[in-house]
Amino acid sequence: MANVISLVRDSLTSLVSRMGTERDKAATVFYTNAVLSDEQLISAYSTAWLPRKIVDIPALDSCRKWRDWQAKKPQIEAIENEEKRLNIKGKVLEASKKARLFGGAALYIGAGDPDVSQPLDMERVKKGGVRYLNVITRRQLSAGEIDRNPESEFYGKPKVYTLAGENGLRLDIHPSRLVIFTGAMPADDEITGNPWQGWGDSILQSTLDAIKNADSTAANIASLIFEAKIDIIRVPEFMASLDNPQYRAKLLERYTLANTAKGINGTLILDKEEEYESKTANLSGLPDVLMSFLQIVAGAADIPVTRLLGQSPAGMNSTGTSDMKNYHDRIQSMQELELQPAMVRLDECLKRSADVRDPDAHYRWSPLEQMSEKERADIFKTTADAARQLVGTGTGQEIIPREAVSDALVNRLVEDGVLPGLDAAIEDYGKLSEQEPSEEELAAAAAAQEAAKPSEELQV
Repeated sequence: MANVISLVRDSLTSLVSRMGTERDKAATVFYTNAVLSDEQLISAYSTAWLPRKIVDIPALDSCRKWRDWQAKKPQIEAIENEEKRLNIKGKVLEASKKARLFGGAALYIGAGDPDVSQPLDMERVKKGGVRYLNVITRRQLSAGEIDRNPESEFYGKPKVYTLAGENGLRLDIHPSRLVIFTGAMPADDEITGNPWQGWGDSILQSTLDAIKNADSTAANIASLIFEAKIDIIRVPEFMASLDNPQYRAKLLERYTLANTAKGINGTLILDKEEEYESKTANLSGLPDVLMSFLQIVAGAADIPVTRLLGQSPAGMNSTGTSDMKNYHDRIQSMQELELQPAMVRLDECLKRSADVRDPDAHYRWSPLEQMSEKERADIFKTTADAARQLVGTGTGQEIIPREAVSDALVNRLVEDGVLPGLDAAIEDYGKLSEQEPSEEELAAAAAAQEAAKPSEELQV
């Protein structure tokens, strides 16, 4: 009795419905770790559109707008030219897709060092020192022994990666020379027995069941379309005559000719004793069933239905704005928490390869939301009004010097892109701080000083 009481206290139990007992049907449901093989992953990605979109869309969106470098204009041009030469944007996109598909991929930083098993010395990278970037998937790059030294920079990660080349050649590569993308984070390699230790899981590992359910539902609905309209003909003494082979042959010939006549002139010719009836299947609820399965897929992939299916939002007063905003926040989190930390060494090598040694040169990811012309105009007006308030009326009572506000306003307008060509015009005409004050400005400043003298004398 004590055991029964403790069981009731620990969980919700019903002896009548068998809920919570060993005879509960839900007790037979449990999770297993069925690792998808590379052949299954490739087949799913190559032959089905849902797995391909689930792999490609977040990777594409995380690289689509790329990033904006914050530095002096010549430095920005040098870095961006180096990015184009190395095709960093395209390489990162390819590596992200393959990492999401296979659970791991890497960018190899080719700096021309003879011994790549040693750590990469970024200080030795000169102008043009990054020669190339190569994408290597988990299938070619095997992870070595895991570093268990808590004092190591690479704790919990492989000490070395081995690249399988041609003719049995194997090349050891130090992890500092690789930009590692791991796909989905694995739970625990030691417990799960991940055959690809040191790498992550495929994105499709946790979503493939939902994908298969949606694809199976769509295939079954497509099959039902062919049976949506069925002709039924009642033949006298049909079952009693089936034993006669000649009757079966004549029957098939008879209705083949009848269907031919119906297809040609729309008239079905039957015997007087035969009965004809046409039945149509009701398919009205099937689109809702299919959409429910697709919504489950979208939830499993963490991609809005509007983005996954490329359709406009449905429902009264539905715009999809909140869904897309949440999705864009997720992509921004991927950029800042996954891509950016993985690319730290690559970015440092990129700046040195572009001959930019400024430690303050940095970048930020461009927002994914697209502003309308009205929104741009509103932002421009709000920014200009705020700058006016900071400067004041020009009587010497401004909160911030006009020159400082002018420089900050120019930087903001150039970054927002609301005035194309502004940076070039500033170079031609100079900044406000570089220009001589006008006669009106000098006169206003003198008047402000004269107006301030009586109050100063009074204080004395």
